[in-house]
Amino acid sequence: MAGPNGEIDWFLWNEETAQYAKDLAKSIDTILFGRVTYELMANFWPTPAADSEDPVITQYMNDTAKIVFSKTLEKADWKNTRVIREINSEEILKMKQQPGKNMVIYGSGGLVSSLTQLGLIDDYRIFVNPVILGQGKPLFKDLKDRHKLKLINSTIFKNGVVLLHYQALTT
Repeated sequence: MAGPNGEIDWFLWNEETAQYAKDLAKSIDTILFGRVTYELMANFWPTPAADSEDPVITQYMNDTAKIVFSKTLEKADWKNTRVIREINSEEILKMKQQPGKNMVIYGSGGLVSSLTQLGLIDDYRIFVNPVILGQGKPLFKDLKDRHKLKLINSTIFKNGVVLLHYQALTT
């Protein structure tokens, strides 16, 4: 999911994938991050460079509520962000039951792995890019159990990216 140094410069983005992101954003009211991805995003989205790229996505990223799971981050300066020190299954289940829209995780492989292991992710949307990194950081790491998924939909974008939308199945 990232190169050896966390780089994501290989991810292909075009008008079609951007439109998908905008449409998905309408169903989301909370973004979850691990510290590393949070810092990457917080250093880009509140800047003029981000606004010049796509003002709709920039507004969504800046205005949406964000939660960073981190034991080391002292404070979060990015608008609408709070830090949670520990992953607590009961608290996350309570958040999922609150009225409102969906929560999403962008990147954050460690967080995805932790929440997957706890059975707290309902649905996965995985973008497969037409590139082989050879080395780097996996999306799923240190999982102890098998997790079954059901393919809900797949989308092939013109730039060669394939989106796989899976639902997590309970065992």
